[in-house]
Amino acid sequence: MIKTLVLLGATGDLAGRYLLPALAALRAAERLPDDFQVIAAARQDLDDEAFQQTAAESLKRHSPLVPAATREDLIRSLRYRRTEVTDPTSLSSLLSGIRPPVAVYLALPPGLYTTVVTTLGSTGLPAGSRIALEKPFGEDLDSAVALNRLLAQVAGSAGEQTVFRVDHVLGLATVQNLLALRLANRVLEPVWNSRHIEQIDILWEEDLGLEGRAGYFDRSGTLRDVMQNHMLQILSLIAMDLPASLDEHAMRDRKVDVLRSVRRLSREEVVSRTRRARYASGWLPDPAGGAGRAVPAYRDEDGVDAARGTETFAEVVLGLDSERWAGTRFLLRAGKALHRRRKQVTVLFRPAEHPFPLSAPANRLQVGLDGPDDVAVHLTGAVSLDPLTPSPVTLAAPPPSADLPAYGHVLLDILSGGSTLSVRGDEAEAAWHVMTPVLDAWNAGLVPLEEYAAGSSGPP
Repeated sequence: MIKTLVLLGATGDLAGRYLLPALAALRAAERLPDDFQVIAAARQDLDDEAFQQTAAESLKRHSPLVPAATREDLIRSLRYRRTEVTDPTSLSSLLSGIRPPVAVYLALPPGLYTTVVTTLGSTGLPAGSRIALEKPFGEDLDSAVALNRLLAQVAGSAGEQTVFRVDHVLGLATVQNLLALRLANRVLEPVWNSRHIEQIDILWEEDLGLEGRAGYFDRSGTLRDVMQNHMLQILSLIAMDLPASLDEHAMRDRKVDVLRSVRRLSREEVVSRTRRARYASGWLPDPAGGAGRAVPAYRDEDGVDAARGTETFAEVVLGLDSERWAGTRFLLRAGKALHRRRKQVTVLFRPAEHPFPLSAPANRLQVGLDGPDDVAVHLTGAVSLDPLTPSPVTLAAPPPSADLPAYGHVLLDILSGGSTLSVRGDEAEAAWHVMTPVLDAWNAGLVPLEEYAAGSSGPP
């Protein structure tokens, strides 16, 4: 296991909200070596004590269930180095005195990746080291190809084993169990195909607005932010043929097969099978049951350039050219500032072929993807005597592993040398191939930018 983590961008939101709490969870679960060390680096002029104080506040806020003694133990092990990550001299100086091998985590804006990766290559990473970088992997297909080419040059003969493309949705326990759901239930796999399934909906709906992310989000939009990566990862796990083994190479091969089988939309199909919209002013609910709050229209949010026409809601209907899925619709829908938070997969089964008139709805399988309260799997519909109050049938889905947060699983995979939770280079490019026709048609103005009230269910 790699025993040194170099965290570039250590004072940012990603590090404070997710990565440090994940390390605390790993420490609490005794999954880190006793001599494990974190070298935190950022451009702020801090010393060890000042950064440790900032980290302590983040851990208290975001890791309240981790024992205080464990948090304090992690905090004492943190070391801070002021570093200009875009300055080769500064970055080389940071890495020169660190015990190899190292895992270098780029918790940085994607626009810095090329410069930082180039510098890491010129510095020369020790054998066995790894580079981890967050999605999005490029802002379009061309930039993704260029970034992969650069990463390959830096990795050299070690190849993909040196590179870890982080998509934290793969670390969610519920997402990990999507495949296990099929493996654990004899009733599902025989009907997991287009003959029995009419449509699969993948939903990524949020009841929050920008929350201070305008600088990134307004240049990205919902399609690039979550649909091109998170949601296509979920689609690939749902639609993949079962691999011959659970070996990480076999798993990733089957995921790439799915993405390559997605039928590219023509311009006419983009017009008829996609929607984009942004929220107008409205009222967002309080998840805790409070009064909620008013939010301005997206175009009036601080940091937004209304002329960009950035979408906060995206819907795309895809089809797969494969023997298993030909004829099944895959609907992907994501949005911000909606009336409720909902991240789930819904499978709509075709009505049974029989002569009896039934008023019950078609069977639906729902899998929650967002938190311990949403992992139940229910089959509703024809088993109900009253279509207004369907009776749920709970399937035997294996319970998710709740010992670690998503980023805990991701960091453990990075440090241990695994790649199950990493997005392979050809996989990232295949995902861009799927969404490029949509982006091109949207940029050409072929699909109108609709509006919906914040706090509503989306565009009418």
